[in-house]
Amino acid sequence: MVTRLIFNRLQGELRQPEINILLGPRQVGKTTLLKQLLASCQAAGYKTAFFDLEQPQVLAGFNLPETKIIEKLTSVGDVIFIDEFQYIQNASKIFKSIFDADKKIKIICSGSSSIEIHKHLKESLAGRRFIFRIYPLQYVELSAYARKFTFDDYLRYGGMPGLTHTTSEERKQQILSELLASYILKDIKSLIKEENIKAFNHLLYLLAENQGSCVSTNSLSNEINLSSKAVNRYLDILEETYVSFRVHSFSQNLGNELKKSFKTYFYDLGMRNAILKDYSLIKNRPDKGILLETFVFLKLQAMLAPNMEVKFWRTKDGHEVDFILLKDRKPIPIEVKSRIPGPEIPKGLKRFLLRYKSVKTAYVINENLNETRLHNSCKIRFITFEIFAKENIFDLP
Repeated sequence: MVTRLIFNRLQGELRQPEINILLGPRQVGKTTLLKQLLASCQAAGYKTAFFDLEQPQVLAGFNLPETKIIEKLTSVGDVIFIDEFQYIQNASKIFKSIFDADKKIKIICSGSSSIEIHKHLKESLAGRRFIFRIYPLQYVELSAYARKFTFDDYLRYGGMPGLTHTTSEERKQQILSELLASYILKDIKSLIKEENIKAFNHLLYLLAENQGSCVSTNSLSNEINLSSKAVNRYLDILEETYVSFRVHSFSQNLGNELKKSFKTYFYDLGMRNAILKDYSLIKNRPDKGILLETFVFLKLQAMLAPNMEVKFWRTKDGHEVDFILLKDRKPIPIEVKSRIPGPEIPKGLKRFLLRYKSVKTAYVINENLNETRLHNSCKIRFITFEIFAKENIFDLP
């Protein structure tokens, strides 16, 4: 099995009383993580139980009154694993009862559809649970498992765990196409009127085609001939099912900074390429820069702590910085480039530093250069994608 970077953190949570909930899109490895934690608990001598609620016969066993479900869960083990817990009616109420009764039962569960899960994660679980976002495999995880899987392969096919079982390019493309179809059929069809599925698919394509570019609800609305309200709802659905992320602009109310536009990124490079039906070699692709930018965003998204968020910066006259990482509300600008001849500071980054003079560190992530330069009082760190992939750059000296 692939060793996930988050595994040790989840393993450390076994000694904590709170309910742990693993959330993420379908097929990103949540079940595998649960089973790895299960094996770890069993090796440590815990009494365990595992319930996969996508199995009809297992789910049927939870067709009981709440009191009976509580009795069932508190009697089968010290650590209880529940895969796709959103299928349990009144799950939050049941988990709250078990937690508040101080039965010393650890519950670890997973869920895919946030829209369904929000019904369960009500205020009754506040302070009683911790949520962990599970994403597709990062490049460093995948390359350690499949050493022939190159960085270019990752930009083409992404990090869905199902790809680790084959080296066939045709098979990888088939897997991604089926995952995309499954998302539309399983998660979306019940949320959108049948006659609007075509418009939703059109929106998916537009977002994939314009990934990393500034868009607005109005522009998307005009393109697919739906109201802005409907487009906003579809964008919400994409976020609530963990398929796409909106990145909003950074602004401290300076006159010519963009405030209402946003950028979007799909949760996986391979899924974005599946929507576009384009798996061509990176060296031949006009969107290579967008793929590299998306790679950086997805790594940033996976490493966000509670005191961090990602935005972008752009002025009305076209100066921009790809990402602004806010850490304790302090901006850290990050620019993404492909191959660069030397440590020249990008124009957009220079403009940002001119406006925000208190910034002490900035990054230029690129294909070939590792070097540090001072620009006034700011340290500009040029680092390669390889280093960025392997390290938490914000822990580096």
